[in-house]
Amino acid sequence: MGKNGMNLVGHLEEMRKRLIITVGTFIVFFILSFVYVQNIYNWLIQDLTIKLAILGPSDILWVYLILSSVIALAGTIPIAAHQIWLFVRPALNKNEQKVTIAYIPALFILFIVGICFGYFLIFPIVFNFLLSLSEDMFMNFFTAEKYFRFLINMTLPFGLLFELPVIIMFLTSIGILNPYRLQKVRKYAYFALIVTSVLITPPDFLSDILVIIPLLFLYECSVLLSKIVYRRKQKTAEKAA
Repeated sequence: MGKNGMNLVGHLEEMRKRLIITVGTFIVFFILSFVYVQNIYNWLIQDLTIKLAILGPSDILWVYLILSSVIALAGTIPIAAHQIWLFVRPALNKNEQKVTIAYIPALFILFIVGICFGYFLIFPIVFNFLLSLSEDMFMNFFTAEKYFRFLINMTLPFGLLFELPVIIMFLTSIGILNPYRLQKVRKYAYFALIVTSVLITPPDFLSDILVIIPLLFLYECSVLLSKIVYRRKQKTAEKAA
């Protein structure tokens, strides 16, 4: 086996190690979350004015599993980010290593901010709007599965999408992206974000607007932050030369 082959095997082994640690972390967080999932469930429905129903014994288990998975995902994000950083660290210089490791707590914080944005702002507006459409013509009957599926669809995507600025900053730091490339693909990025917002929200204009505006704002913030990182990286390179 040649040198390139040995390097490839070494990279694959390193990737496997990082994946095992990440998956193991998710499983540990999932088990811990499942132990306390009933308390989490009760907290989420404490202000709910309607009674949730289940159509079968597996429904409540599905709800518990999905809630535990979301909490486990939140807990795994900083660990997964650290494992990715450890994997790419050999390709970074010391300055890049110091800068990029600061993105790890930012990823976790932005995920939580995104979840809170969806849960406390978008979800109640959309939920109450949809309920108002019935105008007492229908009896409101919600299953636990349908309610929490809707809740997750209104919150989890925001947790992931709010990480866009940090991910773009990280990719700029390691040279994969630059602000000029982001500006060139702006219209395609806008189209993708608009399609995403339409897919994750109910089919009404108000919901789409409430989601599209923050997503486009996030993209523009990402471009601006990418410029800052790119210029700082150029200055560091010029000083080193």
